[in-house]
Amino acid sequence: MAAGDVLTVESLSVDFRTAAGRLHALRDVSLSVPRGEIVGIVGESGCGKSTLINAVIGLLAANAEVVAGKIPFNGVDLLAMRPDEFRRLRGDRITAIFQDPMTALNPVFSIGTQMTEIQYRSGLSARAKRNRAVEFLDKVKIPDPERRLRQYPHQFSGGMRQRICIAMALLAEPDLLIADEPTTALDATLEVQVIRLLKNLQREVGCSILFISHHLGVIAELCDRVAIMYAGEVAERGTVRDIFHDARHPYSQKLLQCDPGRIAVATRNLPTIPGELPNLVHVPQGCIFRPRCPERFERCVERPEPHPLSRDHLAACHKAEELAPA
Repeated sequence: MAAGDVLTVESLSVDFRTAAGRLHALRDVSLSVPRGEIVGIVGESGCGKSTLINAVIGLLAANAEVVAGKIPFNGVDLLAMRPDEFRRLRGDRITAIFQDPMTALNPVFSIGTQMTEIQYRSGLSARAKRNRAVEFLDKVKIPDPERRLRQYPHQFSGGMRQRICIAMALLAEPDLLIADEPTTALDATLEVQVIRLLKNLQREVGCSILFISHHLGVIAELCDRVAIMYAGEVAERGTVRDIFHDARHPYSQKLLQCDPGRIAVATRNLPTIPGELPNLVHVPQGCIFRPRCPERFERCVERPEPHPLSRDHLAACHKAEELAPA
């Protein structure tokens, strides 16, 4: 773990016990979240994004097993913590925003009640907690925050509920905020507003953010660094400029080609990546992307190690040096 990293995932492997056998959901995943930066994780559905963040916040399903790896957070391995230690950390030093703002808030309690009760570890008086709730509602641009604290979730729009969730996640001024596709349920206009708000608040609070998404435009707008995942592995990671302007893994290049924002000519047929995701109960040998890769050759029967292209840019491909983007 580098001195400037708030979180590091080191060679993490996670299996799920299923009726069909052990499903190898994550295999040897490594990445880091530098202090004060936003790191994006992007990939197709089923690539392991949610499993990764559930491992980080200790919310894996009962049939999951961490097979190998460490997750140092501020120098302490989260996987080695006792459950009571992890509970004290979660919601205080690590907070989260989830996908659906319509179900994230309790419908039978007012916003004020929910925002004051989550501050139970702060040691503040009831009045101070309420003042802090008003302050953070104002930060996320909720008009007339004093009055709206008395209202209930059904009295807010989806976009406003997501802003409230952001305010609640930042109330503790955490070291790490995990955002699991927080704009998925919002329309395009609200999505832009929430992304700009989140970026401004991150700078103000000074926390790091691990941002999960399948939306490449949002990743490019918000993040400092990006990790691209495919079928439970990290295919490529680097700065936003590295990934969006100099992607070297064939999967990264194909994924970027599928971004509607990059299509210059109007068409009814959007580009896709031919082939299907592999069966992770029976993981094929060699490069996991080999069956779908247009660049495959004889050496791809060997599993590629992450190849360093620069200090921060790595790609798990035997041809990483020669595969300049088209």
